[in-house]
Amino acid sequence: MINKRRSGIALWLLMIAVLVSACNGRDSNSALSVASHSEAAEQPQAGGIVTYGYASPFQGLFEPAFYEGEDDYNVLQFSTEAMFTIEDDLSTKPNIATWMEAEDHRVFTFKIKPGIRWHNGDELTVEDWKFALETIASPDYTGSRYYSVEMIQGADAYHTGKAKEISGIKVVDPYTIRITMATARVNSIDNLWPYPMNKKYFTDVAVKDMPTSDQVRKHPIGIGPFEITRIQPGQSVELKRFDNYYQGKAHLDGVLYKVSDEKRITSLFEQGEVDIETVPRDAYESLNKLDTVDLLQTPELSYEYIGFKFGHWDNDAQKVVMDNPKFKDKRLRQAMYYALDRQGIINTFSYGLGRLIETPIPSSSWAKIPDSEINTYPYSPDKAKELLDQAGYIDRDGDGLREDPQGKKFTIHYDAMIGSAMAEPRTAAIIQDWRDVGLDVRLSDGGLKELNTFYDAVENDDPSIELFNGVWGLASDPDPSGLWRENDLWNYPRWSSQQNEELIRDGVSMKSYDKEYRKQVYYKWQKLINEEVPMIFFAERETITAVNKRLQGVRVNSMGNIIEPQKWWIKEE
Repeated sequence: MINKRRSGIALWLLMIAVLVSACNGRDSNSALSVASHSEAAEQPQAGGIVTYGYASPFQGLFEPAFYEGEDDYNVLQFSTEAMFTIEDDLSTKPNIATWMEAEDHRVFTFKIKPGIRWHNGDELTVEDWKFALETIASPDYTGSRYYSVEMIQGADAYHTGKAKEISGIKVVDPYTIRITMATARVNSIDNLWPYPMNKKYFTDVAVKDMPTSDQVRKHPIGIGPFEITRIQPGQSVELKRFDNYYQGKAHLDGVLYKVSDEKRITSLFEQGEVDIETVPRDAYESLNKLDTVDLLQTPELSYEYIGFKFGHWDNDAQKVVMDNPKFKDKRLRQAMYYALDRQGIINTFSYGLGRLIETPIPSSSWAKIPDSEINTYPYSPDKAKELLDQAGYIDRDGDGLREDPQGKKFTIHYDAMIGSAMAEPRTAAIIQDWRDVGLDVRLSDGGLKELNTFYDAVENDDPSIELFNGVWGLASDPDPSGLWRENDLWNYPRWSSQQNEELIRDGVSMKSYDKEYRKQVYYKWQKLINEEVPMIFFAERETITAVNKRLQGVRVNSMGNIIEPQKWWIKEE
């Protein structure tokens, strides 16, 4: 699971938190929606450079263990590869590594392909994978992916500085590694961090210094089909074909990844300055008129939400502290849910491209609870007013705005991101819905925030952040680990409960190898979330990818639009 800046979850983090392996009996209805852009009958041509556009400045963390959002991950999809791959049907399959699983579901023996080369010429060995796992488990690791190694036996002792090595990792030979899990979990293989790090390349770089190192910021290397040759911080990345790529040379000579002006997206495609980009909904009509562009649409495995801040992250204790009483009464949270005309907002500002949801499990998932068993929070200002009255939020001075139960002025500050041309009027409509039921909700600082500024404030629990609008990426497996536990840094609302923790643990326990049992666990969990409303679930989203018709071989699915880029090619006129 990931937000659209911090995405990971392939976002592999998006995957590692939520995918489930084929042995767990994945239903066919969880398959991804797939669209493609290619002339199948034509022979691919070699050569040329394509431009991939992105709407915001990127951070420049070009190492899988440290990247935080899709801005950087887009680059990594050209330059890196994981040990496993995710098929269109969401099944986890071998890529670089194959594995054998012991009968106790705790011991996994992995074998990697020999002869795979890093961009600097070093051969990939399992020592590089072991090094990546140790980096993430290190006490000095500052990223957010510890949960992708915490299941390994001995990882906790290593993470807390009580051990000098992770006891559950054993290198058998340069191409074989055995990993023992602390306990059997139904989705261990899918949660396990799959990206290697070149151990030799990071020699003498302390873990705490890695995010600012040249190896991450200036001269990153990978094992993918393209290698990074030049970085203009925050603006562009140049990549060229890696001729020693283990699957064979890519068709393209290279890729230019650069920041583009979203307000000029149509003219950029019209002038041929961009070949492929995820585009905003308000550009749909104008782009659809261009003869040189194809629009590929696919449902995202993601959802938009409005989160409440219940507290802060205690970095020393590595857990959530719920110390903000402002949204303590769930009747207030439920009332704010009822007050939103979500469907009307989608129709007006997103061309109807979105589907209402009420839980954080995607509608295609086998574990999605039927809407008939939960509250769908239909638009009902009257119900919202009734709940607010019951909770003691009453307009005492007759100005049309409600005071809190103690009779004091009650103001809620709301944060959202700069985006498409519809972002400001859409935000205004959301705020107006709340004001219509008497809630004084105001946009923080009087305006929308730039994406990185927004997420920095949310993640760091800036005191000004009270209510915020974000997006998380998902896949089909319902395990909420990574986002919803009390020790998950990405639990941005800073909410948890004893029942929440128990259900999340139960969902990956030995009992949950019984799929029906596991499904019932997640039904209970969704009922809890639906009742408590730690966030307002707005809608599942739909992605639009614009592709210049000269660019062939592009496939998109609900996971993204950079799939096997080595197969992309340019059809010259």
